[in-house]
Amino acid sequence: MQASLRRTLDNPFQALRDFDRVVNRMWDTVEEGVGTTSFPVDIREVDDTLTVEAELPGFAKDQIDVSVEQGVLNIEAQRPAREAKAEVKVHLSERRATHYARRFTLPTAYDTNNVEASLVDGVLTLTLAKREESKPKKIEVK
Repeated sequence: MQASLRRTLDNPFQALRDFDRVVNRMWDTVEEGVGTTSFPVDIREVDDTLTVEAELPGFAKDQIDVSVEQGVLNIEAQRPAREAKAEVKVHLSERRATHYARRFTLPTAYDTNNVEASLVDGVLTLTLAKREESKPKKIEVK
């Protein structure tokens, strides 16, 4: 006990680092059990086009749902658990059922009724054009 107290007094921040390590391990375990995580997304605006790129490696097109409701873009990807077969002896199974979900409020200047979507090499790309009424207009002065 005295050695532990001396170590804490010598470096008071070590106890905080130890606590942080324990909490991080706990959250890693919780995340593994739940199987819900996030995925990286880039949203870029160039000229009159808004592009959303989401990294979803390992997902097939039929495992991805994209929707827009009241100006909010929803991207969900779900991979079901593999079925266990009696005749198969599993040596290692790290792939599990996974559910990814992200939501983004889109700028109102873009046409959410006309979204193009493609999935190439694990990257989901969504493209939205600017609404005609949102594009700048030159007004002639008379």
